[in-house]
Amino acid sequence: MLRLSRLRGFRKAIGAGSAARRSSSLAAALVLTVEIVMPAYTADLLRVASINLCTDQLLMTLADPVQIVGLSPYSRDAARSYAAEEAEKYRRLSGEAEDVLMLGPDIVVATPYTRRATRELLKQQGMRVVAFDVAKSIDDVKEQIRRMGDLVRHPDRAEIQIARLDAAIARARGAASRKLYRVLALSRRGWVSGDDSLASALLSVAGLSNAASGLGITFGGFAKLETIVAARPDFILISDGRNVAEDEGSALLLHPALEKLYPPSRRILIPEDLTVCGGPMLADALDRLVAELKRIGD
Repeated sequence: MLRLSRLRGFRKAIGAGSAARRSSSLAAALVLTVEIVMPAYTADLLRVASINLCTDQLLMTLADPVQIVGLSPYSRDAARSYAAEEAEKYRRLSGEAEDVLMLGPDIVVATPYTRRATRELLKQQGMRVVAFDVAKSIDDVKEQIRRMGDLVRHPDRAEIQIARLDAAIARARGAASRKLYRVLALSRRGWVSGDDSLASALLSVAGLSNAASGLGITFGGFAKLETIVAARPDFILISDGRNVAEDEGSALLLHPALEKLYPPSRRILIPEDLTVCGGPMLADALDRLVAELKRIGD
């Protein structure tokens, strides 16, 4: 935006002659046009801060960069954030209310997993806080993409991402398993994703059954090694294919009993950053699932 001093410079040129007057008048008119149009355009772009990993990724996908005030502390976590590299371009927030209040965004987006005290404090200070629930189905994901698209005033971008997800769903259904294999989505310390989860929704699209139903686990819960072995799923779905455990939590997946029953040929590997949140990255998760089914020889 041109400054007032520039405008004054154009005004001084008016008295130099008729030709100069016409030229300067035109330039001044252009300056005034810039001064009038640009603020209106900027004001139309709501400034948004995200204080949760999942809303980070929706925001980066659908908003203009200038709209993004800051992202959650985990936005640059390469293991869990699908857009970790992209997140490097933006301010990383502390996750507390103080720095958000200092930046003064128009909207703060979060999820129920964001500290309630933080959300309540922001609301008390007059901030508009919009919470996105945990997505448990493909329909939930589509609804959240549309909701964020409307929030940042780019519904067209949301529809593009939904079309991309629909195309991946069609590919997965076209390559669906010929057998109703039972798959157990297994994570650190024996955490199992239940029937009411995104992992289960992805398996269903590809014609697979979630073995968690036989364990009585609905949304998610921990299962003992003995319980997992006794359930005897056809495959286990994991997010880490390394053969070295970094800690006790990841050591379970490398237990001799599981390694014997589930060698690489019976392990479906989908990185955590593709499934930890509901968003556009699920299209890549489905494509990865299809590739894994081909690898294991379905």
